[in-house]
Amino acid sequence: MTTFQQFHALHHTDDLLFMGNAWDIPSARALEKGGFKAIGTTSWGIAHSLGFTDGEKIDFDLHLAVIKGIVEHVQIPVSADIEAGYGENAPAIIENVLRTANVGVAGINLEDSLKHQAGLRDITQHGDLLHKIRTALDNSGFHDFYINARIDTYFQKEDPLAETIDRAKCYVESGASGIFVPGVKDEADIRAIVAQVNAPLNVLPLPGLTDGKLLRKWGVKRLSFGNAMYDKMVAYLDSHAALLFEATDTASLYESDRS
Repeated sequence: MTTFQQFHALHHTDDLLFMGNAWDIPSARALEKGGFKAIGTTSWGIAHSLGFTDGEKIDFDLHLAVIKGIVEHVQIPVSADIEAGYGENAPAIIENVLRTANVGVAGINLEDSLKHQAGLRDITQHGDLLHKIRTALDNSGFHDFYINARIDTYFQKEDPLAETIDRAKCYVESGASGIFVPGVKDEADIRAIVAQVNAPLNVLPLPGLTDGKLLRKWGVKRLSFGNAMYDKMVAYLDSHAALLFEATDTASLYESDRS
């Protein structure tokens, strides 16, 4: 079984695929050591850890180098978050997808948000892009490569459910392997998406929506925590650096973490 097939199969078991999100080699290794069967990268975490803001502000070559390093230092499948593709047109985005596949990832997240203006990419246009990406991947030998189509309606629309389902159906018909709907929180909405879209649903935890076992009962197949662990680590560093300075004492650095 190839890595692509292995990763694809993880979305089609009776269990929920719980994925941690890494931003560098140490975080990826920690997640692997912790027992995760697959990990994703976090574009937010990678960008911020290198001094950039999220939203394709980091040079793609630099971003891809981090992804490559992660892939080379873990044994489990890695899915790469490449935002909206880091390109102004379909050929550029397709090239970046192929470059990402070439570093050894098992899949990507690709979102339908526009990066240089407000709104979402036209549904037909994005479906066409996904079809071209799938065709290019297949023609380049990347069969079973996992395309997780991120749908940003819950971040940008007041009443997003119907459009989310329409977009999800279009994207799956165009070649997406699964759909990712960050921001969805209501049980009824999640169950409706699961019932009407013939592809695995990935959601993002939110305060009050954290229990993977419950989400599995609602039909969710994949749960990833995005930049939450990165943000937690940064918050810890900020607070602990201040405590160290105030105390002028490094004893806390050598205490066992009992939390």
